[in-house]
Amino acid sequence: MSATRHGAPIVLAAGGTGGHVFPAQALAAALESRGWRLVLVTDRRGADYGDVLGRLETHHIRAGSPRARGLLARGAGVLNLLRGVRDARRLLKRLKPAAAIGFGGYPSVPTMYAASRLRLPTAIHEQNAVLGRANRLLAPRVLAIATSFVDTARLERANASQLIHTGNPVRPAIAALAAVPYAAPPADGPCRLLITGGSQGAGVFAEVVPAALARLPEALKARLVVTQQCRAEDLEAVRRAYDATGVEATLARFFADLPERLAAAHLVIGRAGASTVAELAAAGRPAILVPYPHATDDHQSANAEALALAGGAWVVPQDGFTAAPLAERLAALCAAPDSLARAADAALGAGRPEAASTLADLVERLVPANGDRSPSPNELMMRGRQAA
Repeated sequence: MSATRHGAPIVLAAGGTGGHVFPAQALAAALESRGWRLVLVTDRRGADYGDVLGRLETHHIRAGSPRARGLLARGAGVLNLLRGVRDARRLLKRLKPAAAIGFGGYPSVPTMYAASRLRLPTAIHEQNAVLGRANRLLAPRVLAIATSFVDTARLERANASQLIHTGNPVRPAIAALAAVPYAAPPADGPCRLLITGGSQGAGVFAEVVPAALARLPEALKARLVVTQQCRAEDLEAVRRAYDATGVEATLARFFADLPERLAAAHLVIGRAGASTVAELAAAGRPAILVPYPHATDDHQSANAEALALAGGAWVVPQDGFTAAPLAERLAALCAAPDSLARAADAALGAGRPEAASTLADLVERLVPANGDRSPSPNELMMRGRQAA
């Protein structure tokens, strides 16, 4: 870690799924490069984070969901939140941070609520096109709400003055792909498909994609080069399916070199989580998106529609994601490289590869100078315009 030039730390409150953790990692890298001391506060499940978060001073506090199923579970969730607020308050009084930034999910709530009660400079970042439930609880209490999408649903009208569109921070290796031009598949040359399913894979892709590719003409199957992320329980069945069709496929539960594979992809098939959509846009790669139908508030559909509206993706609801129509769409797209290239350009136009730097700028504007009071939301927006 580089030597810090700032005394008081910045607290990052994050935990839960990768969608909450990845932007925290990207912001941490940006702030660390500017000499800030950083402290991560997460819940007591204590995920073993890698990358920059794994190097940070880390504190675990209780957290829970007041919306858990069942009366007992809901009561336990509320009790853990209250205990977490108490513990976070004690921690923040000791750390005396310059600011606290939350990334959604209930692991962030105790820390951010305590920070607001202590009148610390605070901001939350929303990764999805629908404001999450945890962030809805915190929105009235923080100075700034950083959004990934220009239009974010479930925001109260009173929150408008707090909004700052930063985009969703992505890993530096993904942000760098903005400078790697998209090359459409050549006629009669390889057509590279990348199928991802989020951090846990997606069973529907394991079933539908090989069946769709089996329906394609032999000449097109011979051109396909497939990389597919699979759940452990699906790997062997998917491997047998591809062996039977003769399609060249590389299968794994996880790809450490995903940025390189994304750069090489002509078309991506995936879910529409916040990180997936942000990475596709930052890299400028076209996609067929199949939103997870059980996502809270159907936020994946909102994410996918935002990229589709920009022209960078095609959205297929899961109940319509079947082999025959997918085969028809893939055959049409592989035969129309210009359509893929236009979608790639549109996706890139919707991307914000500089989101981590923009969010870091916002955090630094939050910090009072020379002991002054924290800026108001309107002052934050004015400082942002002046900086731009």
